[in-house]
Amino acid sequence: MSGRLHGKVALVTGAAQGIGAAIARLFVAEGAKVAINVRSNDNRAQALLAELGPDNALIVAADVAERAAVQRALDHAADYFGGLHVLVNNAGINVFNDPLALSDDEWERCFAVDLKGAWHCCQAALPHMLTQGAGSIINIASVHGHKIIPGAFPYPVAKHGLIGLTRALGIQYAAQGVRVNSISPGLIMTPIAEAYFNSCTDPAAERQRQAELLPCKRIGEPEEVAYTAVFLASDEARFINATDILIDGGRSQLYHE
Repeated sequence: MSGRLHGKVALVTGAAQGIGAAIARLFVAEGAKVAINVRSNDNRAQALLAELGPDNALIVAADVAERAAVQRALDHAADYFGGLHVLVNNAGINVFNDPLALSDDEWERCFAVDLKGAWHCCQAALPHMLTQGAGSIINIASVHGHKIIPGAFPYPVAKHGLIGLTRALGIQYAAQGVRVNSISPGLIMTPIAEAYFNSCTDPAAERQRQAELLPCKRIGEPEEVAYTAVFLASDEARFINATDILIDGGRSQLYHE
């Protein structure tokens, strides 16, 4: 790798698997020190730490829905590595339901993690970034923040809000050296997607059906999101701010019944 993130310290939330783990791996490969945020310090987190090495990574366990826990975790990471330059808000949960069947608990948990959780992390990270006059916040939104799929409520509402948060904070702090951008992945082959396919009567047929909906006729990989996160975290993207990048193979540009 080329060391594009050499000297940078990053915190990646929801980093134990899928897109978060791919981002953590690629960040370390590009020279960054990475704080791996997970809800609980489980076997997956320990395995990722062992893979990346204790000199390059640190586990900070905290539920992003709990502001005080997030503050402690982020401050610990900044103290441990000597700063904080990049925040990747990747932690999220899928809450898909019919609007009238949705419970208050489902609504609250979706927004507590997918939107409020990202805000908690931004609140904790911004003072560090503003003090040093530089920083990059990357929010992992979703194609659901652009297009609506019936039966997926209220997840797209939270993701629309996350894109709005991205734009508002990006403009608010642009003159102080902090950039805020988001990435909106489409269908990516994460463990959650694998679990969905495996729950189908014919997993291979459902996977093929989903791939055929994409112009490129294949499902995306977590690393393809991670490469964009590296770019946004690097100084190469220093004039990119308050914007969203779709990574969906072009599917959102098609008209589907």
